[in-house]
Amino acid sequence: MNKKSHNKLVSFIWSIADDCLRDVFVRGKYRDIILPFTVIRRLDVLLEKSKEKVLENDQFLIDNKIDDKSALNKFSGYPFYNTSRFTMGKNGPSDAKFKYVSLMSDPENIDSNLEEYLDGFGPNVQEIISKFKIRNQLQTMQEAGITFALVEKLVSNEINLGPNDVTNSKGEKLPGLSNLGMGYVFEELIRKFNEENNEEAGEHFTPREIIRLMTHIVFEPLKGKLKEHARYSIYDPACGSGGMLTEAEEFAMDITNNKSKFVLYGQEVNPETYAICTSDMLIKDENPENIAYGSTLGADGFMGQQFDFMLSNPPYGKSWKIDIDAIQDGKKILDPRFSVGTPRSSDGQLLFLANMAYKMKNNTDLGSRVASVHNGSALFTGDAGSGESNIRKWLIENDWVDCIIGLPKNMFYNTGISTYIFILSNRKLDHRKGKVQLIDASNIYKKMRKSLGNKSYELTKDQIQEITNIYLNFQPTEQSKIFKNSDFGYQKIIIDRPLRLSCQFTQDKVNKLRFHSALQNEMEYIFEQFGEKVYTDIKGQKDVFVKYWETNEIKISPANKNKLFDIKFWNTQKEVMEAAELLYSNFGEEVFNDFNIFKKSLEKEFKKLKLKIGNSEKKQIINAISWKNEEAEPIVKKKEKDGTIIYEPDSDLRDSENVPLLEDIDVYFEREVLPHVSDAWIDYSKTTIGYEISFTKYFYKYKPLRKLEEITKDLLAIENASDGLLKKILG
Repeated sequence: MNKKSHNKLVSFIWSIADDCLRDVFVRGKYRDIILPFTVIRRLDVLLEKSKEKVLENDQFLIDNKIDDKSALNKFSGYPFYNTSRFTMGKNGPSDAKFKYVSLMSDPENIDSNLEEYLDGFGPNVQEIISKFKIRNQLQTMQEAGITFALVEKLVSNEINLGPNDVTNSKGEKLPGLSNLGMGYVFEELIRKFNEENNEEAGEHFTPREIIRLMTHIVFEPLKGKLKEHARYSIYDPACGSGGMLTEAEEFAMDITNNKSKFVLYGQEVNPETYAICTSDMLIKDENPENIAYGSTLGADGFMGQQFDFMLSNPPYGKSWKIDIDAIQDGKKILDPRFSVGTPRSSDGQLLFLANMAYKMKNNTDLGSRVASVHNGSALFTGDAGSGESNIRKWLIENDWVDCIIGLPKNMFYNTGISTYIFILSNRKLDHRKGKVQLIDASNIYKKMRKSLGNKSYELTKDQIQEITNIYLNFQPTEQSKIFKNSDFGYQKIIIDRPLRLSCQFTQDKVNKLRFHSALQNEMEYIFEQFGEKVYTDIKGQKDVFVKYWETNEIKISPANKNKLFDIKFWNTQKEVMEAAELLYSNFGEEVFNDFNIFKKSLEKEFKKLKLKIGNSEKKQIINAISWKNEEAEPIVKKKEKDGTIIYEPDSDLRDSENVPLLEDIDVYFEREVLPHVSDAWIDYSKTTIGYEISFTKYFYKYKPLRKLEEITKDLLAIENASDGLLKKILG
């Protein structure tokens, strides 16, 4: 179907909504009628020729009391059938033994006849009807009296939803609609409905030229390598209406001259698009059971299966919290597909990529090839040790990442963000092993004459081949960079510096120990309101305090509320303050800049004064009288047997550095860190490996600053223009 015919068909179907549904359904509900009935009409057209045979053999099954009607598929010519006495648009021959009539032939009873017609479909189409929730709309259609008008539009001789060319009553040729063409129509309709309903940016369909680019990259390297008459599998874990599967199959069949068989598999969580995809599989005589319904992440429809080819455009920037319990229990990963790690719950796109990598075949010569579209966060989000970084680490260290292609912005209908195609392979060609190719195709596009939502750029056939050739050539150019796998890895090292404290007892610091630091704010509220009045009714006063906090929206944890009325807690705090008073009287207000010396003196005083308080209470006193001081001596944590001194680290001064994977971290540390902070050291126990891909850095092009003379000239020109405008206004 050419573009003109496509646009005409989409416009006609779109017009049905305004002609038939206005004032009956809100605009957001139009799709609930138009999409399912377009699918049903498509199925109906295909069953017209075999209708009489199906009715005849259905009667045979009834007469012989055979409940299994799957044999009717043989007579319908498709893996579906309809045993009702109705079609949507065609009356059967008048002399037919088993008569059937159009729904249009009995306008008075069209609503009840439509229900009978829908009931006549087999189980697989019944599932499609169920997912579309068609029956939920029938009563509203009947009450509004629009059923006849809707069916009349769908069977109009102005459109052809069948696969074969037809000539209408006006003598006009209406081209047939292939499965690929039907996919285009559905995606265009859904896009328009999404646009009308202001669907969120993440819910978009992949433009067909992007799918074509993906299929070229996936299949072209295998030209001449795919075996004749062999069966290969194609899988999409977020298959939507099935467009990517259909396009991949078309291209794969083309490069094998239709001599290989490709079996399609997919999974989709949206019931509407799942129904469209399933109907497409039925029409193509594919097994509809190969399309699983439900969440790929939380309920894998193909557990344990592996696939030859996988293509997908999974949702990005979308939460996977709904699936989290099926994937992990706390930090324990339950699903082996994601054993290397899981990303933050707000974005599950890398889980889809991990799912496809897990399903790659390892027991074939060609292995598996994967193409998956992602946004930029898949390249770099997540620090070393995070789930995102660990997934990238797993993919790259297994040498599965073959290429990443940066696409132009504004390529998708509902979002203008930058997107990237990940190409994975577990059977890289020898010259590509251990390497990753990055292709910057951000400036390869054709500007569209008219934007479609956010989509203002597209790829032409020549541009698709241009990008494919860049991939196949595997040469370093301005648009193509070749890296070793290790180039994307880094070692995150933790840099510590010693804790330095000064200490001094003062009366103000001792007074603060009257209250535990955890209750400072609570006690300030109490004193501000109640002063130092003595209360004998503790329970009654507790209620007064609680009511005061609630009235003033003061948030106090249950644990702290209990402490406020815990006599044992306050007795311990009293002991802390009394101990601090005694220590103050002995130490005076001398300032100590060497905590190591001060601590020894403090311990002696504890023993001398026979102060029996716990370590946590001692720590309260030290915290109250100490402060960080860069000029103080570093605090020694311990001394090793060889004389090495281990210092107490200061968590506030802790920093990290990312060191290239193959660089010696000690050499890096001495060169980049020690010249600036001579007392720093590396905590080797916390070194982690991370992976990220900075597309912008690798393809950065320096733009020199404008000369001062040029800027001055422009400013003067603006000043003159605005001055003239001001004179006109005041004039």
